Amino acid sequence: MSHWGMFSAESVAGEVTAVHPYEGDSNPSPMLGNLAGSVRSRSRVTGPAVRRGWLENGPGPSDRRGADEFVSVTWDELTELLARELRRVVDTHGNNAIFGGSYGWASAGRFHHAQSQVHRFLNQLGGYTKSVHSYSLGATGVIMPRVVGTHWKLFARSTSWDVIAKHSDLLVSFGGVPIKNTGVNAGGTSGHPTLGALDAFRARGGKIVSFSPLRDDVEGDCEWIAPVPGTDVAIMLAVAFVLASEGLHDREFLNRFCVGYERFEDYLLGRADGVPKDPRWAQEISGVPAEFVTDLARRMASGRTLVTVTWSLQRIKHGEQAPWMGVTLAAMLGQFGLPGGGFGHGYGSMNEPGLAPVPYPLPTFSQGVNPVSDFIPVAAISDLLLSPGEEFDYDGRRLTYPDIRLVYWAGGNPFHHHQDLPRLRRAFARPDTIVVHDPYWTPMARSADIVVPSTTSLERNDLSCTRNDPLLVAMQQVVPPFANSRDDYDTFADLASALGFGEQFTEGRSSQEWIEHLYDQWRPFVDADGGNTPTFEDFWSDGHYRMRTEDNLVLFGDFREDPEKYPLSTPSGKIEIFSETIESFGYADCAGHPRWYEPDEWLGGPRASQYPLHLIANQPKTRLHSQLDHGDVSQASKIKGREPIRMHPDAAAARGVSAGDVVRVFNDRGACLAGVIVDSDLRSDVVQLSTGAWYDPLDPADPDSLCVHGNPNVLTPDIGTSSLSHGCTGQHVLVQIEKFEGVLPPVKAFDPPVLGSR
Repeated sequence: MSHWGMFSAESVAGEVTAVHPYEGDSNPSPMLGNLAGSVRSRSRVTGPAVRRGWLENGPGPSDRRGADEFVSVTWDELTELLARELRRVVDTHGNNAIFGGSYGWASAGRFHHAQSQVHRFLNQLGGYTKSVHSYSLGATGVIMPRVVGTHWKLFARSTSWDVIAKHSDLLVSFGGVPIKNTGVNAGGTSGHPTLGALDAFRARGGKIVSFSPLRDDVEGDCEWIAPVPGTDVAIMLAVAFVLASEGLHDREFLNRFCVGYERFEDYLLGRADGVPKDPRWAQEISGVPAEFVTDLARRMASGRTLVTVTWSLQRIKHGEQAPWMGVTLAAMLGQFGLPGGGFGHGYGSMNEPGLAPVPYPLPTFSQGVNPVSDFIPVAAISDLLLSPGEEFDYDGRRLTYPDIRLVYWAGGNPFHHHQDLPRLRRAFARPDTIVVHDPYWTPMARSADIVVPSTTSLERNDLSCTRNDPLLVAMQQVVPPFANSRDDYDTFADLASALGFGEQFTEGRSSQEWIEHLYDQWRPFVDADGGNTPTFEDFWSDGHYRMRTEDNLVLFGDFREDPEKYPLSTPSGKIEIFSETIESFGYADCAGHPRWYEPDEWLGGPRASQYPLHLIANQPKTRLHSQLDHGDVSQASKIKGREPIRMHPDAAAARGVSAGDVVRVFNDRGACLAGVIVDSDLRSDVVQLSTGAWYDPLDPADPDSLCVHGNPNVLTPDIGTSSLSHGCTGQHVLVQIEKFEGVLPPVKAFDPPVLGSR
């Protein structure tokens, strides 16, 4: 099992040579094709390595990270060095001086899950400074519990695709329903039903309206509306204006199930600020014709309508507003909790929304309790490292960045997720020590002082399952561990032993014994529900076990049926269109109800005169984030070795650029190279460059160096969504493009660094 789907594999001489998708998967992900050849890739870390400058000069800040050579060491030497450094940092600076970043998808396995392993280890060491929420959902992770009392239920217990296909008349999707993103699910997936569900929905007569600068954010028939990027909230406000001014909103629902609508309506109709948020107002901002918005509002009120907002819409400045406004718009229609109506967040963002959940806890390797209370929003890494002692606002609290001396990272690549990579590189120069566990020489591993070679999921046994898939899967080892790599569990077991808590960490179990233990802990939950789980031996032989799922779910259906018996977990127990709590925080960038805030990076602002193209840095079709960028599927998409950038024919012609050319994409933060695809299925002033190309600076010693491979995060601003959540804003950025002239520099991202002798 992988994040891309369930599969079987063939291998020869320690390498995976072919993968075959699960026969029950109706639409398997092409990203499975990246697995063949991945075990013995030239990018693999072959053994423990230490940066020469750290080894010779000792711990301390260094601007040589990412440019220095490495020295091979033995496992015993690595364990001794790392244990000594961890003890020094804890004894001298305290446990909150350790940042246990470790953000990323890592393995789909329940036991060999990198973040669980490292966090369990650090907790037993005495704790660490942690991060909260995710780059994908940093804004909604904070705003949605304030508005509807939950976050995870919006995905794990969303209205199912079967219900939508059967009951919805109109799907109004802000950000589309990008099928490419449904190829993946954290923890694995055995089926990809979204495309089939949309086909069934259309066959019954359902219609889709997609607001997106990219036509292919919906595959197949739809009404494609391409607004100025970042103006979705203005469009939603205009739709709401028509509903309110024409009496098409459901007053009874708003009175019984919501609080604060009147405060919002004062803003909406202009009574509060003298500016009615009508379709003409929205047209000036978004470019969407007022007549279309007016007609759409009437259509939405005339049938069963589902309002959906993709995760991408909250990865911009003021990202809290789009999902909050989507909830408000759906509430005005009065269809919350009705089959096929209401609100959805994340359809097309991952292969989870719309899928039936299992009603059981999942097998889990316990991380224990973190005694350290310090934390940061996940997208504030550079702020944390560069600004020790500085205070910041977060969700109504005033917090302080601790002084980080050691960064411990396992299972992720922040050079994919994080913004403004030149700034991130300067931030990573500040700690005394950076430790990275990774199977590959990713940009994060190259920036480390101590590199620990991990196995991949193909080289070990594990269990895999997720909360919205019926199969518990036996992930059986395909090939032996590569070179001198080792399971993270064994690395941490040795470290824990050297630091005096080995028995506490392992509880006397080997990896295989832990896998059997997790299975045995899980079985009683299923059997109590009428299941008949096999012994572990039989399960391992069968390869998977099918669980019961909760089918035909309707999000907030119980709340709609009886709001007194099933209240939301908000202060009022209702949908909070106006939040007294948020209003009390006094944030200038996030008031007590959804509203339009002008973005920093948009075509209607002053920066557009210098950088007139709006770049969408979305998720790639050919890989999961930056994982296996060296794989066959990802590499086949490159143009002259560079990440492809899509340009409208008009934008390309105006710059003398043709398909297949390499261009320099730049702004005042940085620059990268990319290979051109000319495509009319996007706005003429929009370009699209996916995230995840491994960062490859022309001069590894210069943080401001050109990325020759095409990583858009050398361009994106490192600012949070608002004082409320500090979510990631890396989806949108303004740029200029010019044809690259001269000799193309080679792409070296997948070459291992120099390994010198001691």
